[in-house]
Amino acid sequence: MRVDKSKSFCISRDVEMEQLGGGVSRQIMLHDDEIMMVKVVFEKGAIGHEHDHPHRQVSYIESGVFEVTIDKEKKVLKKGDAFYIAPNLRHGVLCLESGTLIDVFNPMREDFI
Repeated sequence: MRVDKSKSFCISRDVEMEQLGGGVSRQIMLHDDEIMMVKVVFEKGAIGHEHDHPHRQVSYIESGVFEVTIDKEKKVLKKGDAFYIAPNLRHGVLCLESGTLIDVFNPMREDFI
């Protein structure tokens, strides 16, 4: 689902939640060509498998507890914590307590839409 780039506001209940499988779902909140905000909801035990991409990413833990791996370094992060991923670094998460990440990408992730 492509979000209308002319929108300045996002009402979460009006945006479809995409089921990715394995206890993970994604909601593309807002974007233009340079930036994208995505809400990712994880059930306990769900995995965001290790991967890399050319985008800069900043993620905020809105709720839950996650084991975050960035370039082989692991940290357990909780509600209110955040992390940064430089372009092309391997990273992934394991959800230890059900929760939600708010991911911001630069440039936007064309592969998500």
